[in-house]
Amino acid sequence: MAERYDCHYCKESLFGKKYVLRDENPYCVKCYESLYSNTCEECKKPIGCNSRDLSYKDRHWHDDCFHCFRCHRSLVDKPFSTKDEQLLCTECYSNEYSSKCYECKKTIMPGSRKMEHKGNSWHETCFTCQRCQQPIGTKSFIPKDNSNYCVPCYEKQFALQCVHCKKPITTGGVTYHDQPWHKDCFLCTGCKQQLSGQRFTSRDEFPYCLNCFCNLYAKKCAACTTPISGLGGSKYISFEERQWHNDCFNCKKCMVSLVGRGFLTERDDILCPDCGKDI
Repeated sequence: MAERYDCHYCKESLFGKKYVLRDENPYCVKCYESLYSNTCEECKKPIGCNSRDLSYKDRHWHDDCFHCFRCHRSLVDKPFSTKDEQLLCTECYSNEYSSKCYECKKTIMPGSRKMEHKGNSWHETCFTCQRCQQPIGTKSFIPKDNSNYCVPCYEKQFALQCVHCKKPITTGGVTYHDQPWHKDCFLCTGCKQQLSGQRFTSRDEFPYCLNCFCNLYAKKCAACTTPISGLGGSKYISFEERQWHNDCFNCKKCMVSLVGRGFLTERDDILCPDCGKDI
């Protein structure tokens, strides 16, 4: 006598019937579908043994239910995207949600590489230099007047040239006598230190830092012998081809300040009227 072969769940005989094995246990089709079949996301009915079960992120569909939410075309074996858990063919997704290229105005398809700048998007092949028309890609670029330029083209077309080294000035720079200079090129004629960011003056149109200018050209105080720059509004006294700092213009004997007062001279000395009355 043959051994009985029954459904693991309802115990009915499977002799002459279709059945499904799960974990090495046999089930009649009815029990298997009620216990293990997935529910279709679209029609909410079980996906039976005789139907193809299409799954995506733990969600399941019948073959006939796996279609685009917008145009209802089948997505079986086709690329698709999702938005708010809805299935969309690539065409519907692109028309509805994808960025439009700023240059050619066409859709930038999902998965394709795009370039973004200041809220606008481009196809990689459309993001080109306005001058040479070559794709910029990941290279540095400079925007100007709603166009983009690779650095070499921008320098050729727009950048000022330093009057010293004749190379383009791309960032910063200094203007002196209405001419452009790199900061690194704008140096003191005397000591060759950078003048950018510090006070300077000029002589015969050559720039000098204050120290070099004073040492080379400023007159010396008759009292302390240090240079009188006369820069920045500093005051000095001049008398018979001699100069004094305001603070140095004092009576030789009593050291009272003679600024704005009468004075007498005795050879190289200056004296107040009281100290000079016996001369």
